[in-house]
Amino acid sequence: MEIVKMDKAHFDEVFGMMRVFYDSPAVLHTSSDRVLKNDIEACIGDCPYLDGYVFVLDGKIAGYSMVSKSFTTEYGGICAWIEDLYIKEEFRRRGISKEFFEKLPSMYPGVVRFKLEVEPENERAIETYKKCGYTKLHYDIMETVICEG
Repeated sequence: MEIVKMDKAHFDEVFGMMRVFYDSPAVLHTSSDRVLKNDIEACIGDCPYLDGYVFVLDGKIAGYSMVSKSFTTEYGGICAWIEDLYIKEEFRRRGISKEFFEKLPSMYPGVVRFKLEVEPENERAIETYKKCGYTKLHYDIMETVICEG
């Protein structure tokens, strides 16, 4: 599997995968096309906070991920959030996520913490994340949405 930095040539295919992902039970609420397109633009543009990747297997795009960066005062360094991780149905259970998680530390040297969110009902994803060393945090997340897309 090859992990490729997202670029303009990937726009339409990534948007299609995002639409499937954000319309699925894997996320709490759907997002508008405008928001999803803005996310891709941030990945392929010069936004320093969001990186986008596509996973290429057998010459085909098998999935994508978006990773954002912030500072964690709890651990005194950079935290990388795996915002999106989506694998197309026909490529699932082939070790793509596992390989991505194994490569993340070398892709983000100096990051002190990696985090992600997962729906409690998404048992297959939770199983994968646990196998990759992720554990459940016992924090509740609170939010306020300033601008809904």
